[in-house]
Amino acid sequence: MPADRLGALAPIDWTGWRTRHLFFTGKGGVGKTTTASAVAVALADSGRRVLIVSTDPASNLDDVFALTAGPEPTGVPGVPGLAVMNIDPEAAARAFMERAVGPYRGVLPQAAIANMEEQLSGACTVEIAAFNEFTGLLAEPALTTSFDHVIFDTAPTGHTLRLLTLPSAWSGYAAEHPAGASCLGPLAGLDRQRERYARAVEQLADPALTTLILVTRPEAGALREAARASGELAELGIGNQHLVVNGVLDEPGEDPTAIAFARRQAEAMATQPEALSPMPACAVGLVSGELTGIAALRDLARPRAELPEAPDEPDEPATIELPGLGELCDELAQAGTGVVMTMGKGGVGKTTLAAALAVALVDRGLQVTLSTTDPAAHISDVLAGATFDGLAVERIDPALETARYSEAVLSAAQGLDAEGRGLLEEDLRSPCTEEIAVFRAFARTVAGASDRVVVLDTAPTGHTLLLLDAAQSYQREIQRTNATVPDEVATLLARLRDPDFARILVLTLAESTPVHEAQRLQSDLRRAGIEPHAWVINAALAATATAHPVLRGRVAGEQRQIGRVAALASRTPFLVGWQADPPVGLQGLRDLAAAHQSISVN
Repeated sequence: MPADRLGALAPIDWTGWRTRHLFFTGKGGVGKTTTASAVAVALADSGRRVLIVSTDPASNLDDVFALTAGPEPTGVPGVPGLAVMNIDPEAAARAFMERAVGPYRGVLPQAAIANMEEQLSGACTVEIAAFNEFTGLLAEPALTTSFDHVIFDTAPTGHTLRLLTLPSAWSGYAAEHPAGASCLGPLAGLDRQRERYARAVEQLADPALTTLILVTRPEAGALREAARASGELAELGIGNQHLVVNGVLDEPGEDPTAIAFARRQAEAMATQPEALSPMPACAVGLVSGELTGIAALRDLARPRAELPEAPDEPDEPATIELPGLGELCDELAQAGTGVVMTMGKGGVGKTTLAAALAVALVDRGLQVTLSTTDPAAHISDVLAGATFDGLAVERIDPALETARYSEAVLSAAQGLDAEGRGLLEEDLRSPCTEEIAVFRAFARTVAGASDRVVVLDTAPTGHTLLLLDAAQSYQREIQRTNATVPDEVATLLARLRDPDFARILVLTLAESTPVHEAQRLQSDLRRAGIEPHAWVINAALAATATAHPVLRGRVAGEQRQIGRVAALASRTPFLVGWQADPPVGLQGLRDLAAAHQSISVN
């Protein structure tokens, strides 16, 4: 694929996929689900039998197909030959736990049963259980023998990579340490799956059986993530990779906004990572409507010339007055010290807005720490290497934090005999240790907001909520290693519940799926006793004066979603308009945060 020509990409061949397994992955928010769903519908319409499966804890397959799917294949009305299936990680974890604990009920004392259940209640069990369900579809052909294709709509890249690396990491650990590890549960339950895990990885690495489809957008961050995922998956032996560039605006016409939109896409593709250049690639055009429902998925797969001209969308009868990011910056600056957290579905712009808020707060005279718990850590890319007085930039590095935590635990265990110390060292090599260590660093970073502002660019929603949930279970988990619970950990949940200390910003795009995810996030936060400070709608074309037909169609959809956000939020949301130039570097971030005028949205 030429590195400097977006127009050189051929349109996607929706029915051209020949391998039995199609594995869609990519950065959150790039359109994996809609692309995978459109491929599934097109293949089924061509006469093939197709099963599409989600392994994403935040799956929106149900929203796309307007149905409720469960752990068994559910037929899609109106699409003969197509079935949908959702792997629910929490339900899988409960079943996994019962398979491990059930045989001991009535045999061991209740206290021992309770201890086993507690050890199996953490995030590691959810990971194991979800992967266990996923591998069953790959390694046990009888489960999917009635289908010609099995399409996996996977979780965002980081989570997918973790799932893929678990079999080798955990089976290797179990072989080396036959005494087992608390976070893994009874060893027998894991050992029974080792052969199946190996067969699943073999299936993934076989180019005759599996195609890995990296979905991206013509945006710098998404392309970097695709390249990183490609390299890490290739190291696992998964080499049959294809790139799908989603949301390409190929005919900007003379509209200034559309021209700038297409220019930004072309510039991103021209500077794409070199690792993507030799990969087979194709494009999916930008569409004006929301991609939910069978008709919309079929339209996506039809040549544009065959589509009827979309009617003009009437303006909404009401006008919504929304404040810009400048007003939010003034409000946060007036509040003074504390923690500001940007939360939302991957791909909604958390990192950029977190950096813009941090720069704006420093400009308003505050001392600010900008930090991230996101393993992808794109803060340095957004800042473009810039530094200035008053802003400290940090990253919670999982490897470094794990080493620090392990050293602290071992230092606190000086009184153990050789056997006890050996068992402790063995436990610290388990996969759960990293989760505990990163959470501890997260709590330490939040505690640092007592005398300054800490702006925290969080990981995508699912991981963030695991961190918040860990606030309630961390003390139980850490007691296994006889370590002390730091004050910042013990007080974390209370701090996050304090609206005078923690200001949680729920970020979304003015699109159906991100808004739905943000709604789920707000509900989960409220169940944890945390009330969001405000919603922020990012990158809204509705704030531009575009007259391009495709972009105007998207504006009409945005207006509906903005009204929906206004109804969901407890106060008027803030709106950030789409930017003609990428908001990177100090000046770009300052420009993003400078808007003070209220924005009228029809």
